Amino acid sequence: MAAAQGRLSDGAGGMDDAKGTEEEARHKGSHHGSGGSGGSTAPPAFAAAVEALRAARLRPQIEVEATRAPQRLAPHAYALEAAVVDGDEDLADGRLVLLHDPAGHDAWQGAFRLVTLVRAELEPEMAADPLMPDVCWSWLTGALQARGLTYGEPSGTVTRASSHYFGGLSARPSASQIEIRASWTPREGLGGVPDTAAHLASWCDLLAQVAGLPPAAPGDASVVTLPQRRGPQSR
Repeated sequence: MAAAQGRLSDGAGGMDDAKGTEEEARHKGSHHGSGGSGGSTAPPAFAAAVEALRAARLRPQIEVEATRAPQRLAPHAYALEAAVVDGDEDLADGRLVLLHDPAGHDAWQGAFRLVTLVRAELEPEMAADPLMPDVCWSWLTGALQARGLTYGEPSGTVTRASSHYFGGLSARPSASQIEIRASWTPREGLGGVPDTAAHLASWCDLLAQVAGLPPAAPGDASVVTLPQRRGPQSR
């Protein structure tokens, strides 16, 4: 899996420079393994939220597995990484981190926070569209709203990057990438536990949309997805 690595920003509560992400990648577990402080010593609300993530059923094109969570964002954290897979090709990838502070966090306006990084390559004409960042952000909020989820304090950035090759690399075609970094506070339900399984499903909807996959079920014809990019990255 070509998992998203790099800095994870939480625009409402600090940032983690994801130091040692290469080391984190070497400590990957399965989706049902440990991606952070989800064990028996964790607060019951956090343990329940993590168990819901582990038990979530997702569309088959999305491969999800636990990874080591960042250590400095909150007292308790659990992390997943995912890739949208078509055959042997990765069309998009991302990382989702669940944070928990039992004492609550003023910037979050709650005791839980979800932080994400999603990225995919773009066709050049799509990358040149000045509305693309706004569209990508609307995909995130729309994915949450489509599943009837309530959330607060959303924050994030959408970044476009282009690479052009020269010299010995000049034979490579130019490449463009979109990157969504965001965080939001999931509203807590019974027992102070947010519906993390539904938030994970919404996040996977976003991944699929960025990758250019059709909706998993019949939906609104007005929903627009990125066309699948040429020459997806080999796994």
